[in-house]
Amino acid sequence: MLRDIQTIFEEDFAGSGALVTFTDVEVTDDLRYARVYYTVLGDEEQKEKAARRLKNIRRRVQAQVGRMLKIRTMPEISFRFDASLERGLRVSRLIEELSRERNDKEENKDS
Repeated sequence: MLRDIQTIFEEDFAGSGALVTFTDVEVTDDLRYARVYYTVLGDEEQKEKAARRLKNIRRRVQAQVGRMLKIRTMPEISFRFDASLERGLRVSRLIEELSRERNDKEENKDS
């Protein structure tokens, strides 16, 4: 399902300046609901624009995915922003900064 949704959105978001990537799908056991997680590489304006766009085309995407998967009842799709990539980048930057500080202290200590 994730690959199908990504294919649909590559066309919809072409030229928008925002890079939208779908990171995960959680489907309930009864197949009635699907949460699609996404991330946006871009500024806050691009993230908001992507969220509005996803909300506006949700039903069309749901219908297209249902046709692609050839299933009788398509789960109701909701889109959720996945902030894990941003958190991971922030943690990486902090670790890099601490490492630089430690290296600077060691160099100053040796001088």
